Amino acid sequence: MVLTEKKICTNWSGDIRFSPAKIVVPENEEQLRQVVQEAIANKLTIRTIGARHSCSPIFETDQILVSMENFKGLYEYDAEQRTAVIGAGTTVEEAGEELFRVGLALENTGHINKQALAGAISTGTHGAGKELKNLSGQVTGIRLINGSGDIKEFDEEHNGELMQALKVSLGSLGIFTRLKLRVLPRFTLHRRQYCAHTDDCLANLKQLMEENRNFCFYWYPRRDDVSIKLWNAPGEGTAELPYATLYKEYSGWSKDVLPTTQRLKFNELEYSFDHETAPHCFQEIRQRIKAKHRKHLAWRVLYRPVAADTVFLSNAYNRNIVAITIHQHASLPYEDYFNDIEKIFQSYGGRPHWGKKHSLKAPQLQQLYPEWNRFQQIRKRFDPNGIFLNDYLKNVFIG
Repeated sequence: MVLTEKKICTNWSGDIRFSPAKIVVPENEEQLRQVVQEAIANKLTIRTIGARHSCSPIFETDQILVSMENFKGLYEYDAEQRTAVIGAGTTVEEAGEELFRVGLALENTGHINKQALAGAISTGTHGAGKELKNLSGQVTGIRLINGSGDIKEFDEEHNGELMQALKVSLGSLGIFTRLKLRVLPRFTLHRRQYCAHTDDCLANLKQLMEENRNFCFYWYPRRDDVSIKLWNAPGEGTAELPYATLYKEYSGWSKDVLPTTQRLKFNELEYSFDHETAPHCFQEIRQRIKAKHRKHLAWRVLYRPVAADTVFLSNAYNRNIVAITIHQHASLPYEDYFNDIEKIFQSYGGRPHWGKKHSLKAPQLQQLYPEWNRFQQIRKRFDPNGIFLNDYLKNVFIG
């Protein structure tokens, strides 16, 4: 087990910087369990780090930081049952490659595939598609080390309620070591990208959401137009967009076509809304950005539908949603811009993305999640000593 003393750690965008007292790189579950027991004995906080892609300080700690870099790979799979067990530290990109080699694929990914699976799943990360759930919707089983230092396994068949708490749990119920996923035979997709006037896109939202496997649009504030992106099985999806101009299209395996290579780094603010509310919220932030923020922006606004689920802390709990994401280039200030737009998001009753910027604390969050109290009861059982609560999570769960 590798130990590193006092090192400055940063997130992907460079916005978050901290110095843990100790960075631990366990080689296996037993070594990881020993680290958890050490934290319990010494009343220390322990957090894990994967790909560092979070914009929230969810992994920040001045005590013990655990790297999951040795918990990677495809451990087992069943092509007939369409399941696979993958290491929690495996990135979405690596999982796609591993599954592809055995003829399988993830059902969906986000637009960026550099996140570690455990981090992406635990924070409610999603892709874009009205009938497609968060990445946590692909999880059928979880193996973890809880806050008592015990190795436990849970699955949907035997632990239905617990799985609804575990899937999106912000790393507060334990350290995931393995994830069992529902997968598909590997498949191809055809990707098309169109340029259109914003009002034309909004007028056709229902059709675009209903007819395409994956759909999103990017709004570009300085031009006040949009880029519409569609992903479908070859020959399927909306046939023509007479109000838009096709400027790019290509086909390939899903692992290569769903995500987009990102070379520039940015910070993000994202809230999610029901389908009826989202267009009105988008129109209000569109007008606010044009009136107040447009000249200071270097990035775009993203609009993505996601299917409902029953996960307690999911942004899509019991409602089909649209996630609206605000971006700002990592080299530019974002605080005033994000703070202003977040007030609009909150006025529409939005739920924040756990891996992105937000300012909400426990009393406000409790009002947004109907199963908040049930989750809290389970959290206290799984982590009776509070070793997984850093300052950010104390604000989230305690206030």
